[in-house]
Amino acid sequence: REQPPQPAPRRIFQERQRITGLPLYFQGYLSVRHSRCQEFRVYWTELRGTTLFFYDEKKAPAYSQKLDVSDVTSATDVYPDENGSAQFILMLSKGELELKADDWECGKEWKGFILTVTKLSLPLDESLLPGQLARMHEVLEKEKKRRIALKSGFSTSLNRKSPPCGALATMPECFYAVSRQEAMEMLEKNPSCGNLILRPGSDSKNYAITTRQGLDTPCLKHYKVMSKGTSYIIELERQVMLPSLQDVVNYFVTQTRGNLKPFVTPT
Repeated sequence: REQPPQPAPRRIFQERQRITGLPLYFQGYLSVRHSRCQEFRVYWTELRGTTLFFYDEKKAPAYSQKLDVSDVTSATDVYPDENGSAQFILMLSKGELELKADDWECGKEWKGFILTVTKLSLPLDESLLPGQLARMHEVLEKEKKRRIALKSGFSTSLNRKSPPCGALATMPECFYAVSRQEAMEMLEKNPSCGNLILRPGSDSKNYAITTRQGLDTPCLKHYKVMSKGTSYIIELERQVMLPSLQDVVNYFVTQTRGNLKPFVTPT
């Protein structure tokens, strides 16, 4: 008998993104046990925002359980069990959560990413490698942005695709994970914060710039910024190619002699 076709990874990702409405920070298999009261159970697990989403299988579009871990008070060291797996315990206000990863390296990363997003600071773990710390730093910047946007009451249901590997540098301050409509409203309601927003493009692969100039009859404009390799192309009459998103923002500022100012909300 023929097997039903499996959903494509990208479709699964989009469906999970839609259901959870949160940015994906880390994922992998985890064994989970609540407060020592049951057997460990293996889930494909995603850390989105400060919530762990548990899926019965890697390709399931919808999660079977979720757990907000924003109230983590502390976590034990990662220690090996008799089978070579790596275990650690999260202390939550509602009890302990025991987590088990395939190996020590993986356990260390899970603990590191969870503490990064819940404590909003990089973990002081000497055993983390520079590459791991760089990824945690990138996630930290994204989570700070998300919290600021939440506080400002802006929806963050649209999340940018993580930049290509070469673009690990932090995003420009005027990047917000908002839609075109939301960007227009932000510029309209907070003119003192600036008048240029960098945001995800409508296709979720590229970026866009939204600007608002003039007070009496404000002029709103949108520009496509295409991601190409490790560079970015501004879709103007004559295309402009630049090495980073920060350079894209700077280009608009210098070309308008400072009339366009990056939009930054006071934290």
